[in-house]
Amino acid sequence: MAESADVLAEFLTHLEKERDVSPHTVTAYTRDLTDLRDFLQRHLAVDAVVWGTVDRLAMRAWLAHLSRRGLSKRSSARALSAARSFFRFLHRNDLVEANPARAVGAPKLEKHLPGHLDRAQVETLLTAAATRAQEGRFTDVRDLAILELFYSTGLRISELRGIDRRDLDLLGGAVKVRGKGRKERIVPIGTPAQQALREYERLRDQLLAKVGAAGDRTAFFLSQRGARMSPKTLHNAVTGRLHEVDEGAGLSAHALRHTFATHLLDGGADLRAVQELLGHASVSTTQIYTHTSVERLKQVYRGAHPRA
Repeated sequence: MAESADVLAEFLTHLEKERDVSPHTVTAYTRDLTDLRDFLQRHLAVDAVVWGTVDRLAMRAWLAHLSRRGLSKRSSARALSAARSFFRFLHRNDLVEANPARAVGAPKLEKHLPGHLDRAQVETLLTAAATRAQEGRFTDVRDLAILELFYSTGLRISELRGIDRRDLDLLGGAVKVRGKGRKERIVPIGTPAQQALREYERLRDQLLAKVGAAGDRTAFFLSQRGARMSPKTLHNAVTGRLHEVDEGAGLSAHALRHTFATHLLDGGADLRAVQELLGHASVSTTQIYTHTSVERLKQVYRGAHPRA
C-alpha cells in the first residue's frame, strides 16, 4: 500500500504535468492535501500515512477538524474535492481499494447571487474612467482599457492579466483567451473596448520605447515600469474604480464578469452561448446568472404590478 509522501508528490506532479491545471489549482491542492496528510498522521498516530487504511470515519474527522479551525463551508468543500481527486488517482493506479472521500458528504453551501452592477452603474463607471483617461496619463488610459475589456468580454482577472499582444485582434474585434485547464477560446470585443485598447496600445508602445530592453514586449497590460501587471496591481486598479461607483457594496474585480453575464442574459442571450463566452466547463455553473436575472425581474414585478 502507498505511503504518504511519495504518492502525494506523484499526484501533484500528475496535476501539473499531465492534466495541465493552473498553478493556482496546484497550490490549493498542495495546501489542502498536505493538511490532510498532517492531520491523519496525528489522528492515526503514525509517522507516515498508508492511504489504503484511511476510511470514511477518518475523512469525517478531518472535515470536523477543518470546521473547528474556522474554515468556511466553501473552503472545506474545496478541500474535500481535492481529497476526492487524490483518492480517485490512487484508485485508478490500484494503490487503494476504495475512495473514502466519496462516502463523505460535502458541506452544504449557501447560495449567494453574484454581485454585479446595473446598467446605470456601468455607464457611471466607464464614463468616469474615460474622463480621467482624457488627460492622457498612462495608468488612467490603461485602466480604462482594462475596464472596457472586462465588461466587454467577461474574462476572469487571471485571463485578462495573461493576455499577450499577439492574442488581440483589434481589427477583427476578438481576443484569444487561455482559461482554466489552459483551454483556449475566442471572445468578441465590443467597439468601445476596441477604441480604448487602441489608445492604450499607443501609450504602451511609447512606454516600451522608453524603458528599452527592460520592458516586457510580450504582455499587453503593463505596469509603469514596463513589466506585466501583477495580480495585485490589476485587482487594485479595478476595485478602486468599482468602489467609486458603489463604495458600500464591497464589489470585487470579478463583479465585472458577473455583470457581463447578467446583462447578456437580461438581453435575451442564449445560456449555452454565455457558457462558451465565459469559458465554463458546465452549463450548470452559468445557470447562477439566470437566478440573478430572475431576481431582477421579480423586483420589477413587485414594484410595478398592482397585486404583486
